[in-house]
Amino acid sequence: MARMTEDETAIGTQASGENHRWWVLAVVGLAQLMVVLDATIVNIALPSAQRDLGFTDANRQWVVTAYALAFGSLLLLGGRIADLVGRKRVFLIGLVGFSVASAIGGAAPDFGVLVTARALQGSFGALLAPAALSLLTTTFTDPKERAKAFGIYGAIAGTGGAVGLLLGGLLTEYLDWRWCLYVNLLLAVIAFIGGTRLLHAGAPANPPKLDIPGTVLVSLGLFCLVYGFSNAESHPWHTINTWGFLLAGVILIAAFAWWQSRAVHPVLPLRVVLDRNRGASFLGMFISGAGMFGVFLFLTYYLQQSLGYSPVITGVAFLPLVVIMIITSVTATNVLVPRVGARPIVPVGMLFGAGGMAWFTALGLHSSYAANVLPPLLLLGLGLGMIFAPAMSLATAGVEPHDAGVASAMVNTSQQVGGSIGTSLLNTLATSAAAAYLVGRSHTPAALAQSQLHSYSTAYWWSAGFFLFGMVVCAILYPSGRPPIYSGDEQAPVHM
Repeated sequence: MARMTEDETAIGTQASGENHRWWVLAVVGLAQLMVVLDATIVNIALPSAQRDLGFTDANRQWVVTAYALAFGSLLLLGGRIADLVGRKRVFLIGLVGFSVASAIGGAAPDFGVLVTARALQGSFGALLAPAALSLLTTTFTDPKERAKAFGIYGAIAGTGGAVGLLLGGLLTEYLDWRWCLYVNLLLAVIAFIGGTRLLHAGAPANPPKLDIPGTVLVSLGLFCLVYGFSNAESHPWHTINTWGFLLAGVILIAAFAWWQSRAVHPVLPLRVVLDRNRGASFLGMFISGAGMFGVFLFLTYYLQQSLGYSPVITGVAFLPLVVIMIITSVTATNVLVPRVGARPIVPVGMLFGAGGMAWFTALGLHSSYAANVLPPLLLLGLGLGMIFAPAMSLATAGVEPHDAGVASAMVNTSQQVGGSIGTSLLNTLATSAAAAYLVGRSHTPAALAQSQLHSYSTAYWWSAGFFLFGMVVCAILYPSGRPPIYSGDEQAPVHM
């Protein structure tokens, strides 16, 4: 009997019953939540971890940066490996590796082991995230079901950072900072059991060969970009540790783009990114990721340091953002985009995001949550819901089955690298703004508090600028009209 290919088994998954597909969404969504929330869950735990392990303020950023560096630089490689080896196999390997790395980090006796474990988490996350999204892409091929699935998945991806803040606060306050890492073991076990039972094995049909030069160029290029912006937090922009890595990153990414147009088996085929819907979606995820992760960082500082909220209450304060994003994501992908297309929806979401960020600049030392924090938070959630779910769905719609992994990886790469660059850049700008505010002023408690507010406001204005730029880019790149509807088997457009 002929061996079934992975794409044939994905179709078999559909034939086995509708409930199967939605359980697959639950498993894949849980894995994605685990990967996304780990980008923020340790933020709240860092002060406790620093006291416990005794590392310096200068080294503190590497607990976050190590994860972002490994995750962002290896995502495209992880997506191509999923296309080469098989999505279920890579998905399960990623789950096991991620959970083992989390256990090592939770039990870390010193700073070096903790940072190494975070880098391992990022590496296995780079396998897990694209495999998860490509499984969703090949499982949900009916247009209506696909819209619902991607609405839910987009909400998970967009709100994972806020969930991480809430969960991190609860675990740190009531258990121990180490449980911010141990919690992944529980999530991974549930996802692994579900994955082994629900996902179908099988080798890809005619798997593409691995583009070694392209893989090296893009991995090194992304590493240099993320590392360079991360270094800007502790090194001036004019030092080679900052601009040298940024320049090297730009050169390597340019060389990667040139090579992809000539490689026989490119790691990122140009047909994946040159489609207008997909190209606009990748850029939209990158730009909005840069703005979104900034608000998690600075609004967290504001709520805890300026308003005196506890870690748990800070996490709870983000819940309305989560709720409005889920509602908006499902509505946008199921109702709005199928009727009018992405061109009016995603740019309007960017505009709402910019409005929310600009509104945050009015926050003061005596602002109240209900009157001053909640309204812009809801506006931001409305905007992000209109961006993430439609962009994720359109970024993977219509790709050939053997390109599903790398297309999915590009979605995650865009969001993660955008978030890493945005957070590092905004933190550098905010720190400079606080220092500039104190020039010529006495360093009284009141002046220091106002300098922090000024730094947050600077970051919010820059984030608003990111979103406005994204609005223009998406309005230009997204084509007018309803997006094409793709058939399930062929991933070819069906003209209605």
